[in-house]
Amino acid sequence: MEKNRDLLLVIDMQNVYLPGQEWACPSMPDAIRNIRALLDAEKVGDTVLTRFVAPEDPAGTWKDYNVENAAVNADPWLNELVEELQPYAKRYPVLNKSVYSSMKIPELVARAKAAEHIVLTGVVAECCVLSTMMEAIDQGHSVIYLYDCISGQTEANEQAIKKIAESFAPLHTLVMSSEEYLAGTDK
Repeated sequence: MEKNRDLLLVIDMQNVYLPGQEWACPSMPDAIRNIRALLDAEKVGDTVLTRFVAPEDPAGTWKDYNVENAAVNADPWLNELVEELQPYAKRYPVLNKSVYSSMKIPELVARAKAAEHIVLTGVVAECCVLSTMMEAIDQGHSVIYLYDCISGQTEANEQAIKKIAESFAPLHTLVMSSEEYLAGTDK
């Protein structure tokens, strides 16, 4: 099977964002299912998973973040990748970050340079995904925003961020479903 030259980025799919948890993203179970379908299709040339880890020596408002979120930061289970994605963490790198944007991770930036597109999936639409998208665009990357693989804290937030992604189309972004993306890789 021939793979494309895209980089599939799975952002922060951690237990703390599951429904019923502190920072719940209600559509996360659907996003997990769609991300697994992408991973199982094995059509993307490169894949990276990221994980948010609270900064050890925070600067500025991240100090306040650490104080306000001390209980979440201290719970190892909340900070782990969701169970459904743990098998993929054995096949693909899991890179830690301590800010919203995944594009602050040097190894990811290096891998992105070889990619035709950065394919965005994960949580949280309105912070980590949005921040990563904007920084990827600023670094000159073409971004594919897979809206059914991205979960936010509310459906309204998800729709708002999707509209922002659409506002950069077609020059900087392509916005589509995972099914549309996979269908395009079959051509």
